[in-house]
Amino acid sequence: MSELPAEVREAEAVTPAPRRPARWRRWAVDLLLIVAVVLGVGMWQTRHVPAGPAPEFVGVLSSGEAVTLADWRAAHPQRAVLVYFWADWCPVCRTTQGTVESLRGDWPVLTVAMQSGGAAQVSAALRGRSLNWPAVVDGDGRIAAQYGLHGVPAFVVIDRDGDIRFAEMGYTTAAGLRLRMWWAQTFPGR
Repeated sequence: MSELPAEVREAEAVTPAPRRPARWRRWAVDLLLIVAVVLGVGMWQTRHVPAGPAPEFVGVLSSGEAVTLADWRAAHPQRAVLVYFWADWCPVCRTTQGTVESLRGDWPVLTVAMQSGGAAQVSAALRGRSLNWPAVVDGDGRIAAQYGLHGVPAFVVIDRDGDIRFAEMGYTTAAGLRLRMWWAQTFPGR
């Protein structure tokens, strides 16, 4: 067997090891993967939410007044509205109540208390948390089922034309909700 020439042996000796990707590139890939997983889970959770016109519902507010979605929207003409589904027993709903409360200062928000008892229990829960929300009592979850929602908290953004533009389940940031409301107001679906 012949031996390799000295130049070849030296070139092999100084050949650098394969370069690892830059740290920022690895972080970017990790971040993209996390975003893809979060978006995928969100799409899966809201897969039963109907597209197009928001389902009409009739209910009773915790104050005892009758309300319909059409009446609520008519009270806020040409505005995007948020329908927020929550429950008294939901710990994540407690973490989002500050977000919903701050949003109410700028946007019409109708809340739906899902499976949280009757009007008296929902009123007591709101008073106990110092909240003055208009809350539709959805004791059996029928309204939530119309919207294809099977958990709380859930947020449904309805544009000024009455179409569902966004639906989200779980914790949602104030900035994310404000952006969705602005988008639905500025760029209605029809």
